Amino acid sequence: MLVLAVVFALLQLTSVTGRDTPDSKNYLSYALSLRGEGKREAAAATIDWACAGQASIAVRRQRVDVIRFHRPDPGARVGGDCRAREWRNAGARLAAGQTGGHTVPFMSERFMRIFEVRPGYPVFLVPFVTVFGVVWGMWAAGVAVTVAGGVLAFLILRTLRAPTRFCLTGQVLYYVLPCGATAMRPMTEGLLLALTLTAVWGCALALDGRVRWGAGLVGGALAALFAVKHSQALFLGLCLAGAGALVAVRRRRRGGPVGRGVAVLGVAGGCGVLGTVLLAWLLRYPSASESLQDLLTHHFTRPDRVRPWPEFWQLQGNFWGEWARRQLGDPLFPAALAAGAWGALGGRRRTFGVFLVAAACTGVLTQAGHPDIVIWGGRLIVLAWLLPVLGLPLLLQSAVRERAVPPAPRERTGTVKAHSMR
Repeated sequence: MLVLAVVFALLQLTSVTGRDTPDSKNYLSYALSLRGEGKREAAAATIDWACAGQASIAVRRQRVDVIRFHRPDPGARVGGDCRAREWRNAGARLAAGQTGGHTVPFMSERFMRIFEVRPGYPVFLVPFVTVFGVVWGMWAAGVAVTVAGGVLAFLILRTLRAPTRFCLTGQVLYYVLPCGATAMRPMTEGLLLALTLTAVWGCALALDGRVRWGAGLVGGALAALFAVKHSQALFLGLCLAGAGALVAVRRRRRGGPVGRGVAVLGVAGGCGVLGTVLLAWLLRYPSASESLQDLLTHHFTRPDRVRPWPEFWQLQGNFWGEWARRQLGDPLFPAALAAGAWGALGGRRRTFGVFLVAAACTGVLTQAGHPDIVIWGGRLIVLAWLLPVLGLPLLLQSAVRERAVPPAPRERTGTVKAHSMR
């Protein structure tokens, strides 16, 4: 397990910079503000880091461009243009008095408010950028959270008493499937994946009889998810509560007991939903309507929509139709989901499989909450990849077990029986 983690970390040295997205600047500037730096100091460090990433991307692209590969290195020009552009934007907002909150004002106050209520990831970044500096600190934070996700996949399969080779398979799948690449990006998804896996590990422990430990992990994961991205805490709590209710109803119909582990997990999920809704209301977090306006107005750069919900549902239909069309042309994702569900819901671990499917469904809910087809690499739905990460090793284990069972002895023919009777 540790060897795989080290190998993965070493491979990430090939791309120390250039993984950021536009939102990454908001999280880094938030972390630098928590460390005590002023707005202009945080802006300078953040802009230098983001523009260095753009410069490195430009250099890599030109080296393999069949027309421009022999031209001079574009890094200095791209980095300089990026810094000038970012300073014009952020500098103008700072000069206009937009200095509230922890983030540097790269966008309007209304948009930055969305990031102000997500302190979890910036808090996670603080020790890394403090010890290693901005460039290596952001890289090390990505490596740490991604390695942790792979280790959690190993531990979950180990809790399910899978042999070591299948536990290692789950860890490798986490690193090589989109989970690993997405978690390495300086965004919240790495922490969301790790914390969701922590909750899934809690489910495995609770269903294995270690209910207190399992409930503690689920509750702690939901609380931490609220700080990172409270919508994920809401979705995960809702899905776990639904899974608990589904298993309870099924067992009751068959005349059996619900089971303490199932009941505790269902209650923990329900408490997570209620706690998330109540805390978000008390803290005056942006509402679902505000998030909807952000989506439909391209981050509040256009006037608010008068009737946003009908437009949202129309966009939902358009999005999933186009999404399905693309998946049919490149069916790796749906095939992996189907195989993962087969492995998770088959055999003696069916109850755990229901909770795993429920956790994976949070990726679908996250994508449904923001049906934007142009968002990079399907990062919003990435949580659904947890189903094949854990389900495929279980499916392989079942297949190997079936092959290992010796075939039943065949009945002897009449001739042989007659011979034996003589």
